[in-house]
Amino acid sequence: MKLTLCGSIAFHHEIEAVAKTLESLGYEVRFPQIEDKSIDGKEQAIRIHFEKIEWSDAVLILNYEKNSIPGYIWGNTLVEMGLAFYLRKPIYLLHNIPEIGYKEEILGMKPRVIDGDFGKII
Repeated sequence: MKLTLCGSIAFHHEIEAVAKTLESLGYEVRFPQIEDKSIDGKEQAIRIHFEKIEWSDAVLILNYEKNSIPGYIWGNTLVEMGLAFYLRKPIYLLHNIPEIGYKEEILGMKPRVIDGDFGKII
């Protein structure tokens, strides 16, 4: 199975560790790279990551706690989830959906919460 990992770049160490774990389980994995912070760099990083989502069979959202919000999902990750939803890719969340203003939109995409159990990715 081909998986694209999505999440805040603030968690790049965690993302890389999860990628290694999933690869050891036989998954093909792609994930975001740390990008140039300029507007042009950000645009390029978004386009490249969208191509990774299109390539994949499913996406795994690595929603760790951030800014005192358990299950943090911020703007860019929400956009990536929307693309996966539009492309009819299964969406998996590492942790529960956060209590945020756009929770209903996340619920509408019907993500599957795996509670840290990679065996739940099918």
